[in-house]
Amino acid sequence: MLRSTPKHLAWMALVAALLTLVGCATSPTGRKQLMLVSNQKMSQLGVEAFSAMGKKGKFAQAPREQAYATCVAQSLIAVLPPRWRNQNWEVRIIDDDSANAFALPGGRIGVNRGMFKIATSQDQLATVLGHELSHVVARHGAERMSDNMAVQGAVLAGTLYGASRGNDAGRTMAALGLGAEVGILLPFSRTQEAEADTLGQRYMAEAGFDPRAAVALWQKMENKSGGKMPAFLSTHPAPDNRARTLARKAQQLLPVYRKARANGHQPHCSLQPQSASRDT
Repeated sequence: MLRSTPKHLAWMALVAALLTLVGCATSPTGRKQLMLVSNQKMSQLGVEAFSAMGKKGKFAQAPREQAYATCVAQSLIAVLPPRWRNQNWEVRIIDDDSANAFALPGGRIGVNRGMFKIATSQDQLATVLGHELSHVVARHGAERMSDNMAVQGAVLAGTLYGASRGNDAGRTMAALGLGAEVGILLPFSRTQEAEADTLGQRYMAEAGFDPRAAVALWQKMENKSGGKMPAFLSTHPAPDNRARTLARKAQQLLPVYRKARANGHQPHCSLQPQSASRDT
């Protein structure tokens, strides 16, 4: 039977505490984050994942869509903090009819073909890409990996302690794993999604995209998704709460949007040869 002495458990607790202190970071909204993975490592992983998609033939030959998505992305990138604004970004269209998009550390952006059926204006596409770029700026991928590392360590420590008290190690790990998933990992993910909404909507306003488009876009995404998962088990904010929050913040961001337009941030991105941009 697997056993652990109090000395071993105390040592593991000390290591966990030191890791937490060493890995403390702050998100762009001021939220404390556990950060155990470097920017360099995340960039490497992002580039490798994107390259693997290309080798598997996931990229579509879609020059019009790529030029359109690149136009929107570059307008947003221009207002990001310097570390990300000065990075070289690559945008590719993914040969997939589902409505999805992503941004990866290392300067890679993918937009599914299906997204253009939902995001039918440059402002709505900016909502999506602003949200995805915010995940990168806020280092949510590295935070997610760090959270998992910490949870795995805590589950192992709890399992060893349970085994030392005569409990079945397998059952203990299963119980602790479920508790960690519902109690820690999913709430962190909802927090990250809400934070990406907040940052993304501000970035789009600063780039000259209408922040009110975020409400319509997410409502269309929700209508397309069909059934709703219970909010406490969802990795995204509850749809009704999300729409209300986006609508409220859109009104607060209208002065930012209008100032950006007055200062020359007037993106003209379209799948059509010519586009008309709303300036209200």
